[in-house]
Amino acid sequence: MSESEFGPEDRPVDVYLDLLRVRMDTEDYRLLLRLVEPVLEAIDEHRLSGLDLALDGGDEELPQEVRDEAALVIATAVTGRLDNEVVELDVDDTGPVRVVTDAETAADPSRLGEIAGIICDRQRQNEELRGIAEASGLPTDF
Repeated sequence: MSESEFGPEDRPVDVYLDLLRVRMDTEDYRLLLRLVEPVLEAIDEHRLSGLDLALDGGDEELPQEVRDEAALVIATAVTGRLDNEVVELDVDDTGPVRVVTDAETAADPSRLGEIAGIICDRQRQNEELRGIAEASGLPTDF
């Protein structure tokens, strides 16, 4: 579905949420909405800079399907595309990491390898920064 197929009042994220409402269990859908509504409001209000969203469950255990769909809803809101996919990458030292990408990238093993490499580099940099912060007596929870 391309953006030109939507009516003037339809946004791709609204279409995707409507599809999920039909497809998902009612309780899972309500949980999904509680997760994504603050993010969607922040996107609409152009105030994403200070927003923090964790899809790892926090106090309650989130089903993986709900986490994946929340990530896809947010990606659809940001990109305006309905072809986003969640892919699991095997990243050295940390194991599998789930990322959202477009369908073309998801189907390209060499591009997925590049993304996994970038994630590894970022994790190494974060560990170096944590070591520097710890040695300097600064907080290490960034």
